[in-house]
Amino acid sequence: MTDIRKSLYLDAMASTPVDPRVAAAMVPFWSETFGNPHSNDHEFGWRANAAVVEAATRIARLIGADSDEIVFTSGATEANNLAILGLAHRAPRERRRILVSAIEHNCILAAANVAAERYGMACEHLVVDRDGRIDLDYLATRLSDDVLCVAAMAVNNEIGTVQDLEAIAGLAARSGAVFICDAVQAPLAIDIDVGKHPIGSLALSAHKLYGPKGIGALYLRRDLQQAVEPLIYGGGQQNGLRSGTLPTPLCVGFGVAAEIAASDERHAERARIAAIRDAFESALGSLDPSLSFNGCGAQRHPGNSNVRFGTRDGRHLLSIMQPHLAASTGSACTSGTTEPSHVLRAIGLSKDEANASVRFSFGRFNSSRDADEAVLIIASAMTMDRAA
Repeated sequence: MTDIRKSLYLDAMASTPVDPRVAAAMVPFWSETFGNPHSNDHEFGWRANAAVVEAATRIARLIGADSDEIVFTSGATEANNLAILGLAHRAPRERRRILVSAIEHNCILAAANVAAERYGMACEHLVVDRDGRIDLDYLATRLSDDVLCVAAMAVNNEIGTVQDLEAIAGLAARSGAVFICDAVQAPLAIDIDVGKHPIGSLALSAHKLYGPKGIGALYLRRDLQQAVEPLIYGGGQQNGLRSGTLPTPLCVGFGVAAEIAASDERHAERARIAAIRDAFESALGSLDPSLSFNGCGAQRHPGNSNVRFGTRDGRHLLSIMQPHLAASTGSACTSGTTEPSHVLRAIGLSKDEANASVRFSFGRFNSSRDADEAVLIIASAMTMDRAA
């Protein structure tokens, strides 16, 4: 059990705790190897730079890329903005359309809208089915030689749906469009090899895979790097794509987290977490026949369980569970909004159905005992909700 002040943590898709192996690897770079990684005239800078290069190599290995195709950013939001706005800024005059799936993360949707307003482009949403999978036939009808890029999330952050990346990438490539992939949730769910599919850009975030917060990365295919305008200007670091001094400890932590995520233990870990999730859903289903699960397609993130609590209000139900259980009613990156999840609305849920939904997400440090305890907490909350 992840015990923080006796609160059960089932919100791993919002953020994961830092793996102890990651934390240990970062320690020397706070005080011992503290040099600026861009200082080229002395050993302190050389050692820091070597650590950053090694981190980039480990992250590249996770997705089948080369280290010079990895651009460190402050997180996946910046990475996705760099990909979309950078491409739009230098887009050929004949490519004025951007296609994005209706269940993308808000950073993709917002960046695409800004690109449309700023550069006179058209932003179009791709429809998805009840499980959140993009309609490939519809995508094929929307693609033509005036499309700049197609943005599709590898693994959805709310309902866990895994997209057919090979098919989407292939369709985009045939029309000459760049495939932009938000893969933040992917490393803990599926294997990705950008060398096998024509993926133009791919965003990652360290804190979604047991690394530190405040560091992300953009894979940018080598042949596309001159087609992207930077968002941040300065000293020309990272091939001129993202200026600024890199945070060496965070880069190192990200690299170690990526190496663990790519290790041989990943398959067993995914299976173990999926088994815990399945047991949790089975037990929940026996509590109340009005309960159902959103986005339960053939393939989804092993730790994801998006539960619809009949006619109950999910936010209110979750508030009753506090401080005993941590979960989410939507993406953490849209916290503060009172609107129902755009992801759940896109898969066909009504406003009330979307508002009745809560996402529980299991991770590396959860156990089957956590699932059992969570069911008891939820059952108690449902009883209190009925009595209110």
